[in-house]
Amino acid sequence: MSKKYFFFDIDGTLTDRTTGQIVPSAAEAIRKLKQAGHFVSIATGRAFYKAENFRRDNGFDHMVCNGGHGIVYEGELRENRPLDYEKAKAVYDQAIALGYGVFTAIDDSKKVYASSFRFYEQAGMRKEPTTYIVDENFDPEDGGVIYKMYVSIPEEEEERLTLKDTLGHLRFEKPYLMFQPDEKKEGILRMLEYAGGSPSDVVVFGDDYNDLVMFDEQFYCVAMGNGCDALKEKADYVAEKNTEDGIYKACEAHGWF
Repeated sequence: MSKKYFFFDIDGTLTDRTTGQIVPSAAEAIRKLKQAGHFVSIATGRAFYKAENFRRDNGFDHMVCNGGHGIVYEGELRENRPLDYEKAKAVYDQAIALGYGVFTAIDDSKKVYASSFRFYEQAGMRKEPTTYIVDENFDPEDGGVIYKMYVSIPEEEEERLTLKDTLGHLRFEKPYLMFQPDEKKEGILRMLEYAGGSPSDVVVFGDDYNDLVMFDEQFYCVAMGNGCDALKEKADYVAEKNTEDGIYKACEAHGWF
C-alpha cells in the first residue's frame, strides 16, 4: 500500500458536535492509519491556541490550523501567520466608517480588542470563550498585526461591506461576521513541503462550507454524510455520518488500514 497523507477537519468530522469529543471509531481509525504507516494530520480553521489541546490529547503529531496559516509538524509549531495586514486594516476601517462594531484579535489568544462597546451593543457577546479588552485608544495600526476580526454586521447588510471578499470570512453566528484565514489547501501544501509528500497522495476529510477550500482536484476528497450539500457535490466520496462510524468505514472501504 502506498503511503497516504491524511488531513482531517475537527468539528463535525472528527468530533461529535453534540459532545465536542472525538468519535471513538474515528480515534480508532486514526490509530490504525498511523499503524499502517500513513501520515495523519488535522486540518482546521481553529486558531492554534484553540486546537492545540485537541491535537495533543488525541495523539496527532501534525496539524494545519488557523485556517491554513498555522503549521504544527512533529509536535512543534513551525508557522502561525496573521491575516494580510493591509487587507484586514482596510476591512476594519470600512466597518468602523459604516458604523459597525469590530473586535480584533492581535495575537493567537482568546483576547479581542475594540475602541468602544459598539460590537456588544449591536451583536452581544461572541459565542465562544473570550477576554474582551475595550480601550478608547485602541488602534490596530499601533501593532500592525491582525489575526482575526469580528464585525457586528447583520447578514442582510453584508453588501455594504464591499471589501469583505478580499479576506476569508465566515458567518457561524447570525449577529456577526468573522474574518479569519481561509487557506486550508495552501496550508496542506506547505505541510507537504515539511513531510516530503505529494499532492496526489493526499486524502482530505471534511463536513462544512469552510472545508470547500481544501476540496481541491489535486486531492482525494471525502465528505462526511452529515456534511453540507455543497461539499458532498464536490467530493470524490461521500462517507456515512461521522457519528455513524463514517471515517472508519470510509478508510476500511478504501483499504487504507
